[in-house]
Amino acid sequence: MPETAFLITAFATLFVVIDPPGLVPMFIALTRGMSSERRRAMARRACLIAAVLLTAFGLFGESILGFIGISMPAFRIAGGILLFLTALDMLFERRTQRREGQQPDPDHDPSVFPLATPLIAGPGAIATMILLVGQSGPGWQGAAWVIGLLLAMMAVTFAFLLASPPLERMLGRTGVVVITRLLGMLLAALSVQFVIDGVRQTGLVG
Repeated sequence: MPETAFLITAFATLFVVIDPPGLVPMFIALTRGMSSERRRAMARRACLIAAVLLTAFGLFGESILGFIGISMPAFRIAGGILLFLTALDMLFERRTQRREGQQPDPDHDPSVFPLATPLIAGPGAIATMILLVGQSGPGWQGAAWVIGLLLAMMAVTFAFLLASPPLERMLGRTGVVVITRLLGMLLAALSVQFVIDGVRQTGLVG
């Protein structure tokens, strides 16, 4: 079993990257006018698809990178930079503006796109899964724990999506913005740590 500190950090990283509270406005916009049953079905399908995608990348992403000649330290640095850019989007609200600026198509099932990907299983989440599985230690036990944390995060995301209408009314526009920016600060710090770890693994610094 990985260290408790690693598991807590991994769960926190997944939370701030996937950003369940930040998904609330987009989910409401995409499912406006739908029945409660259909909303539940959309949320369930989106979370299941995202879980499958992120699990696949977590387990086999490093092998794919090795096949095309990209080292894990290099990907860790690139992933940290990508996460930092995502954090900037959250801090300056560009991420929410992009989400809210997309108009739902009544003839399109939003559970696959854009909910499952790229809103839940986006580039940042994919990079995070590869990095976390790589940091979980040798063997399958560490990877299994990371995947378990991912499934728990998908359950949290599902709960947020189902509770989106009352959450929006309770938090209001200001509340959603405050939460998103706080998560952005945490993500920025975690992304810098990813870059530091990657640079250390290259052997360039002690």
